Amino acid sequence: MKPRISMITLGVDDLEKSIAFYEKGLGLPRMESPPSVAFFTLNGTWLGLFGRDSLAEDANVPCEKANFNSFALAHNLGSEAEVDALFAEALAAGATAVKPPQKVFWGGYSGYFKDLDGHLWEIAYNPFMWVGPEDTE
Repeated sequence: MKPRISMITLGVDDLEKSIAFYEKGLGLPRMESPPSVAFFTLNGTWLGLFGRDSLAEDANVPCEKANFNSFALAHNLGSEAEVDALFAEALAAGATAVKPPQKVFWGGYSGYFKDLDGHLWEIAYNPFMWVGPEDTE
């Protein structure tokens, strides 16, 4: 077995608004999919969007929205300037700033925002991790 995360699916409140946020606001490339779900191609994985109630029903769990989903998604970029630029783009697309980009204790630079459904995203520059030009497109 080769361990990997092949897809991350987020339960969202308004699929159309979330699609616009990720496709137009963050510039993620959208794949063709049925109207009840959306898939975005990432480098080595996919991001899926599915109605929150539908995702809970599919997983057979109660649909309870909390303030913190107990996880954060991270997007690593090649410089502090790239972090600042993407953070600004996310806010312009409707994200809510949680922690503005800044130098952090582990030696990098990062900030956090919540997307339209409260999913926590970290946008980071990690000087200890190589991010080549092909990874930042």
